Amino acid sequence: MAATNLGENLSVVVHGVGDLRLENRPVPVPGPNGDRVAIEPGVPRENDEYCKNGRYNLSPTIFFCATPPDDGNLCRYYTHNASFCYKLPDNVTFEEGALVEPLSVGIHACRRAGVTLGSRVFICGAGPIGLVSLIVAKMMGASQVIISDLSSSRLEKAKEVGADFILQVAKETPQQIAQKVEGLLGCMPEITIECTGAEACIQAGIYATRSGGTLILVGLGPAMVNVPIVNAAVREVDIRGIFRYCNTWPMAISMLASKRVNVAPLVTHRFPLEKAVQAFETTMRGEGVKVMLKCDQNDLNP
Repeated sequence: MAATNLGENLSVVVHGVGDLRLENRPVPVPGPNGDRVAIEPGVPRENDEYCKNGRYNLSPTIFFCATPPDDGNLCRYYTHNASFCYKLPDNVTFEEGALVEPLSVGIHACRRAGVTLGSRVFICGAGPIGLVSLIVAKMMGASQVIISDLSSSRLEKAKEVGADFILQVAKETPQQIAQKVEGLLGCMPEITIECTGAEACIQAGIYATRSGGTLILVGLGPAMVNVPIVNAAVREVDIRGIFRYCNTWPMAISMLASKRVNVAPLVTHRFPLEKAVQAFETTMRGEGVKVMLKCDQNDLNP
């Protein structure tokens, strides 16, 4: 591929399922006073009832990056609504800034779950979202966090970022998984955060959660799933969903600036923008944890 000049805006464009192409698009013109920022990809288009009550992520007309028909920002140059650009402190790197987005999912999930000092938490799935949920839960005061996954390498990463217990699952039934969680914790967790979307994991989440506790559904799977809803109902287990995030960027940036949160271990692969297709293929093969695309051709370092 020929070298990109300053008049070109190299962009990764989705043309269909499995069809990613590199294209040059016009360079957008920013407004005055640009800073180092992390952008929140969801921007309300109107001040509707959801915006007025602080839950703008639920607005049906919201603009959201890379959600058709809205373009995303896998490109060299991009402009965004200034109200949803958050200035990064000098001690927060661009790479850390890019991780504010997944960190925000964990913040929103833990807020909806009511994680607080002394909480005992079970997390299903040690992928990127499960790991950031683990990091945030510990920051919010959870005393014990157990996390489950099929992958031993992902569970080792979970141990690295603060898990108190790890549980590698194979062919256990949901009830058996719940029993193992209780055995490791010494009690049933008050909170379960389900990050896989798999039917069996949702079932395990219900069985595992203490009566009167809360199950948060983060992972998105099939539109219809079979779950032991009566088991949850008679034990007053609250089942709550989350959709993206809202009002999380300031907290996430503050957490990173404090240096009490280390998200660096989550980034396992880095690719220049020109190798975006290889980056996506790496993710599809299930390799590593978080794959980072570097859009600045002059800065390919962590």
